[in-house]
Amino acid sequence: METLERLMREHPFLQGMDQRFIQVLVGCASNVRFEPGDYVAHEGEEATKWYLVRSGQVVLETHVPGMGAVQVGTLGENDVIGWSWIMAPYLWHFDARVVQPTRAVALEGICLRQKCDADRELGYELMKRFLYVVQQRLTWARLQLVDMYKGQI
Repeated sequence: METLERLMREHPFLQGMDQRFIQVLVGCASNVRFEPGDYVAHEGEEATKWYLVRSGQVVLETHVPGMGAVQVGTLGENDVIGWSWIMAPYLWHFDARVVQPTRAVALEGICLRQKCDADRELGYELMKRFLYVVQQRLTWARLQLVDMYKGQI
């Protein structure tokens, strides 16, 4: 049986996390599904949730004046969407557009911020995990810049 607890425990982002923390996260979680063309997030809007992607594909896009939407990354199975819920001003930095049917676990940001404030150990554990994701995404951005400018140097 697919319980939220099992789905979350098996997601790579949460692997190895203390079971008591998983149980706290389950209290802020729900199972969600998105279809192609749906938006998980809109740049500039309030970031109230984050997502553990179970299957599917989502592209991250940003609006560039004169160019429109520019794709900056692709996320899929076992990825995480969103860290904007964790730091003020709690606004999405990208659009997240679904390109393949996507299943995910959604976690409520306000619920989790309250739980992290009450349990600093939980907050620290989540922050370490999100900083790893941020580090990966910054590496993506650096590699894209190198690729974009390699012929001009």
